[in-house]
Amino acid sequence: MEEEIKIEDDFTLIRFQNDSSEPFFAHRELGSAMIQLHFGLKGNSRFLFSKCNYALELKEEKSLLLYNPKKQTSLHLELAPNSWVICVIVSINKLHALFSAQADYITFLIPGNKEKQYHIEGNSSPSMAIVLSQLFHYNLHPSLKNLYYYKGKVYELLSLYLNRSERPGAEHCPFLIDQDNVLKIRKAKEIIIANMNEPPGLQELADEIGLNVKKLKMGFKQIYGDTVYGFLFDYKMDCARKLLDSGSYNVNEVGLKIGYSTGSHFIAGFKKKFATTPKKYLMSINTNFKTASIL
Repeated sequence: MEEEIKIEDDFTLIRFQNDSSEPFFAHRELGSAMIQLHFGLKGNSRFLFSKCNYALELKEEKSLLLYNPKKQTSLHLELAPNSWVICVIVSINKLHALFSAQADYITFLIPGNKEKQYHIEGNSSPSMAIVLSQLFHYNLHPSLKNLYYYKGKVYELLSLYLNRSERPGAEHCPFLIDQDNVLKIRKAKEIIIANMNEPPGLQELADEIGLNVKKLKMGFKQIYGDTVYGFLFDYKMDCARKLLDSGSYNVNEVGLKIGYSTGSHFIAGFKKKFATTPKKYLMSINTNFKTASIL
């Protein structure tokens, strides 16, 4: 799956998600003087060059900056199974305008470097990991997406990336600096998703990942921007929406599939998340489909 979100002219966010068992390939022409900033959230990916004769790897928790002002650039991505990547594509002029006040302090934006080719590999800091996760897990129906949320988060991500060497104290959460703890929190997320119909209690979950409940709650909030069960609720509602979109299930079947034993509880949860009932949502899909068919 790939999703493109236009932030502004010459400024785009792309989310790539491959949850299948097969590699996923993407290709895009980007134009000239475009900076590619790539962030690995999960798994592995490769960026291919020279007719696929050369490749740069992007692993989990790593970043990759690519810039070539001397030729038209393109994006050739090979996403391994069970891998997620976020890409920010922005023109050099746009980036310089956004950070003009700080340009003298950011090596990449110094005027003399504008004509240089860049290839920079690095690590995603814990602070960047939080923003990346929030960008990836903000899943609303396209008609409900909040562009200002994305815009603010992408600005925050760029600020953290471009200023990281000048801000050694930016990692203000000691818990997240410990990568072992970050991995444990990610494991907790995977556990509750795998068992979303009957999720474990907080103490059981904490015991399984090897943290106490306090650290589990604090770490989950820091990384995913929500409580454990708040995150799970949003995940289940997004699954419900996708099942309704498929047109293969009725409201009661969808509720059962995501772990609701009674239809009324599912309806209440869906309305809380999307401000409409599953039935009305399903009717709107069918109406839009019929309209599109006529047109």
